[in-house]
Amino acid sequence: MFNKEIIFVYNADSDWFSSLSDFAHKIISPSTYTCQLCSLTFGKFAMKHEWKSFLETLPASIIFLHKNEFVQQYQIETDLPVILIKRNKTINTFISKQEIESCKRLSDLKDLILLKLEKDDQHYHSNF
Repeated sequence: MFNKEIIFVYNADSDWFSSLSDFAHKIISPSTYTCQLCSLTFGKFAMKHEWKSFLETLPASIIFLHKNEFVQQYQIETDLPVILIKRNKTINTFISKQEIESCKRLSDLKDLILLKLEKDDQHYHSNF
């Protein structure tokens, strides 16, 4: 059991029409697609294997939410996509939209997550 959750929130809705539209948008005009988190972590049809394998190594529970699911569950206003961290029922921004958008490759995002996890663990343990 982990003492934290990492919540990945995509800037896309979960309904069938949105999924189909996103799929088409990624193929027709990938440079204007509005969810860099989706672009980095998903291929045309499914989650990238490299990403899935990476997530399995993280020392946290992993949650994925689409925009509509996130708003319904948490009623929090934030720029999307975003990666949040939840510890003891407290949710904080872990990686902002701007930080995600600065990642040009999946390896950039993975490195950023590892760096932030290291800093988070140091901060968390220094408070005890």
